[in-house]
Amino acid sequence: EKGTKMLKLGDQLWIYLPSTDRTIKISGHMMRQSVMGSDLSYEDMMEDQDLQKIYDAQVVAEEVILERSCWVLELISKGGDIAYHSRKIWVDKERFVSLREDRFARSGKLLKTFEVKEISLIQNRWIPTRMVFKDVLKSGKGTEFILESIEFNADIPEHVFTKASLRK
Repeated sequence: EKGTKMLKLGDQLWIYLPSTDRTIKISGHMMRQSVMGSDLSYEDMMEDQDLQKIYDAQVVAEEVILERSCWVLELISKGGDIAYHSRKIWVDKERFVSLREDRFARSGKLLKTFEVKEISLIQNRWIPTRMVFKDVLKSGKGTEFILESIEFNADIPEHVFTKASLRK
């Protein structure tokens, strides 16, 4: 919905919905729900932990994706309450950018995939500019993200990152 705004404050997620003119906190079981009909959950959006702290990782293979030589990493959870027990990540050996990721349940069942379709050199950094996130338990082709512009090291006033700013 146009005008919907989201704000992450620590481990809390707040959403402003213009249709109701309300700001709500997303928590508990709601974190596993779809974000506005997409293939991402709120939990997926909130993820910002250092993967080294929550997973043990090892290189298990080498493969080519998007004509790029990649390491295939297998990550296994160290325990705790995390969304995915294990992950398989394809990392470009030269650019050090993830080009694909598969996310699995404790049972080993594939839950979600993430694939980079296009990557661009922007301000001397390799940035994925077209990506598809797919919840394999849902029908459909997935949710496509297209990055049209990006600004690094932007000077953003602190007041922007407050619940009050969501309604503005």
